[in-house]
Amino acid sequence: MSQKSAPPHSFLGFVHRRRRGAEMFLLVLALVVGIGAYAAVGLGVEGSVPADLVAYGGWLAVLIIACHVVVRWVAPYADPVLLPVVAALNGLGLAVIHRLDLAYEAAGRTQHEFARQQLIWMTLGVLLFIATLVVLRDHRVLQRFTYTTGLAAIALLLLPMLPGIGRTVNGARIWIHLGPFSFQPGEIAKVLLVIAFAGYLVLHRDALALAGRRVLFIDLPRGRDLGPILVMWLISLAILVFQRDLGSSLLFFGIFLTMLYIATERPGWLVVGGGLFFVGAFLGYQFFSHVQSRVNIWLDPMRYYYDSPGSGQIVESMFGMAWGGLLGRGFGNGSPQRIPYAESDFIIGAIGEELGLTAVMAVIVCYGLIVERGLRAALVCRDGFGKLIAAGLAFVLTLQVFVVVGGVTKLIPLTGLTTPFLSYGGSSLVANWVIIALLLRISDQARRPVPDLSGQGELGDDDSEATQVVKL
Repeated sequence: MSQKSAPPHSFLGFVHRRRRGAEMFLLVLALVVGIGAYAAVGLGVEGSVPADLVAYGGWLAVLIIACHVVVRWVAPYADPVLLPVVAALNGLGLAVIHRLDLAYEAAGRTQHEFARQQLIWMTLGVLLFIATLVVLRDHRVLQRFTYTTGLAAIALLLLPMLPGIGRTVNGARIWIHLGPFSFQPGEIAKVLLVIAFAGYLVLHRDALALAGRRVLFIDLPRGRDLGPILVMWLISLAILVFQRDLGSSLLFFGIFLTMLYIATERPGWLVVGGGLFFVGAFLGYQFFSHVQSRVNIWLDPMRYYYDSPGSGQIVESMFGMAWGGLLGRGFGNGSPQRIPYAESDFIIGAIGEELGLTAVMAVIVCYGLIVERGLRAALVCRDGFGKLIAAGLAFVLTLQVFVVVGGVTKLIPLTGLTTPFLSYGGSSLVANWVIIALLLRISDQARRPVPDLSGQGELGDDDSEATQVVKL
């Protein structure tokens, strides 16, 4: 493309395409996955297509198309891959949860409607997704609320400790109950913490990047700069001690450490953070019985099979995935209901049993795509605050998937986090839809053509390449 014919908002002849048509095509494929899986559950379990397939498929299509329309309207240059991948994962998760509902009913357990409740939570998540994109037209506005979001996140983390509304579920005090509703405030806190960390690190990046003593070719940070990471370490330990939530403790500390490294580009922070992590892990194992239980079950789950539900989860999940093999037994030909809490913590095990290792690998690839697109948005973002938010949110999903899949496959001890967009859980699903909205907003801002401030519709023939860069 010649300079004379270059679009007015191009950069040396290049401009990002909107790609909304590609997004729509991928969304159709995602709906085929979600609705097709729901129909396959009915055919495999009951021998007929579910009677509510049209109503279910229609509502799922309305939600997804509404998301596409809003993105096309308020974020036309946003990444075209994120929303379809999320829609496919959410649709597959709904189908697998419906399969478990039918299995629980056939086993004579108390009747559950996890799939129906999950669809309601998905509707709420989509509404917040739309609200986030419509209200937040520029992610840089969030930098004004750095300390406000930090205080709000701490308040949310403390809510489960309050008497009257805080509840202990499966040994972890991370829930609040308000009337008939229950919610896990830590899921919202993780989003607020990423915003707070990004704002703080943008302001103090230069000081935190200064090198201290050099040890084995690595410049360690100065002692006077260790305050923030020590505070975050102590907060993570407090979550482990008082709320007995190993997953959230690991997640929050990991988020801060990763964003700190991205902001400063100093490997010394990883060394210091890794050392603090191992010290905290050692202290947790020595002094807290619930940490000892998780580690012992991880090392020898068969030994504790009859004494601990956590051991039963790992053993039944591993048996199920071994029975499923490469291609799975098919919907209705497995026994995923044998896995305790298969609809939430161990939905990967249920997928592996009936859809096989191939489906598990496909799910992991989908998560890899989400993380890759999030990191791509961080790379092309024009401001440091947006870069840190996008990278932090992408790492939130990365760490969640790693610890969940690692726990299910006995790679690491169980931590209690949910599988994003797949597992049953309203708090997690709503928070993750907001995360995707923020990533789309940042990618739209990054891919949007830079306004032409030169006052000319086109670049003249005598403009040099350097002049073009200044103008754009």
